[in-house]
Amino acid sequence: MGEAERGESAPRLRVSFWCSNGHETQPSFASDAQVPDTWDCPRCGFPAGQDQDNPPDPPRTEPYKTHLAYVRERRSDADGEAILAEALAKLRGEI
Repeated sequence: MGEAERGESAPRLRVSFWCSNGHETQPSFASDAQVPDTWDCPRCGFPAGQDQDNPPDPPRTEPYKTHLAYVRERRSDADGEAILAEALAKLRGEI
């Protein structure tokens, strides 16, 4: 009922995309629309490409790091000791 009231639908093009898990997705696009290079797989969320034999690699996720882990990446142990010694000296009133 609703389709007849709206008129004719635009011509459509179905394009196949494959993710690295082998899932196939076939979204439809208007025939005059630009088809994207990648599409998110609705089953696993990985990026999917149009080449079945060479799908895009899944994104690499970094493990959660604590604030202390980030500080240790920026500072050496000697830097940490110097900062601690300066802070303790300020607290003791030596500076």
